[in-house]
Amino acid sequence: MTLKLEFARQANREFDRLAVSIQRRLRPRIDQLSEDPLPSGALKLSGHESYYRIRVGDYRVIYEIDHEQGIVIVVSVQHRSRAYRRLR
Repeated sequence: MTLKLEFARQANREFDRLAVSIQRRLRPRIDQLSEDPLPSGALKLSGHESYYRIRVGDYRVIYEIDHEQGIVIVVSVQHRSRAYRRLR
C-alpha cells in the first residue's frame, strides 16, 4: 500500500536550507517512505506515539505515520546534533 508523502512546513524549510549535495542524498530515502514507511533501521521515538526516525549519514529524518488517512508526514530533517531538540 502506497501512502501519501507530505512535509510539515518546518521540515520543508529545514530541507531547503541544506546543501544541494545533502538534499540529493536525503531525497531518495524520504521518497521511499511512501512505499515502505518502516524501512530497515527505522526506530520509533519514545514519548511520541507515531513518530519514527531514519538515519541518512549524519542526518535524521523524523516523520509521523497516520495510518487512518494514509499519510507519512516528514516532521524534521536535520543534522543529528540538532534533530531531537524540537521534539522534547
